[in-house]
Amino acid sequence: MKRYAIGAALLVAFTAPVLATSGTTTTTGGSTTSTTEQYYVVRDPSTKKCTVTTSKPTSGSTVVVGDTVYKTRTEAEGAVTKVCQ
Repeated sequence: MKRYAIGAALLVAFTAPVLATSGTTTTTGGSTTSTTEQYYVVRDPSTKKCTVTTSKPTSGSTVVVGDTVYKTRTEAEGAVTKVCQ
């Protein structure tokens, strides 16, 4: 009986972190998408003003500042004062 209890405890210990991950992953037709938000600190070269955005800019009008991708908007907004001076 102890063996079963120890086995169950180990099973829970190894599977709990997998179940606790944030974000939702959806698989449809062979492609996988994730709904976890990502935040970027970007700067407009003409005005030198920094903002927080959820999409990585692809055009030349704004530039990503640094190489960090933030997990929360609060984290990104806090970094604006550090990286955009």
